[in-house]
Amino acid sequence: MTRAWTVALVGAESTGKTTLARDIASALEARGQRVVVVDEALREFCALRGRTPHQDEQEGLAREQTRRIAEAAASEAIDVVVADTTALMIAVYSDFVFGDRKLYIAAEAAQALIDLTLLTALDLPWQADGLQRDGEHVRVPVDALVRAALERAGVAVEPVAGSGSDRLAAAMAAIDQARSRAKR
Repeated sequence: MTRAWTVALVGAESTGKTTLARDIASALEARGQRVVVVDEALREFCALRGRTPHQDEQEGLAREQTRRIAEAAASEAIDVVVADTTALMIAVYSDFVFGDRKLYIAAEAAQALIDLTLLTALDLPWQADGLQRDGEHVRVPVDALVRAALERAGVAVEPVAGSGSDRLAAAMAAIDQARSRAKR
């Protein structure tokens, strides 16, 4: 059984992950690829419960995010999975908000299975977006935690910066290069 090629977006809050995930999917679909976007479990949790998760709920959310990505990648009807974040971001926020570092081991292992990790830059203006956003002041420390976790996991990262079509072009160039290397 073949596994779908998987690209995941990670980065601090309000760095355009959700928008970019949708734009990448549209661009790949325009090329004839069968694509699925794996949405953010945390966003759904906050919308359903009207609150952010407690510390004891973080691990379940991280497992759910990883499960969704793995399930999508296992589908023979899909060529590319675009993950609008991973368990790594839940581990980072669990560390940042609660000082709880126990989620990193599983999250870093799951991240290492992703074919391409795109790290969104802090160059977009911060925007409020529901309960899971703390404010612009958390972006720099969260970015540092994300980078450290990716380094510990030995995950190669492609940074994505710019806005609008420039951001999408940078992401697509990284995807094309990574997929080309994978075919060799």
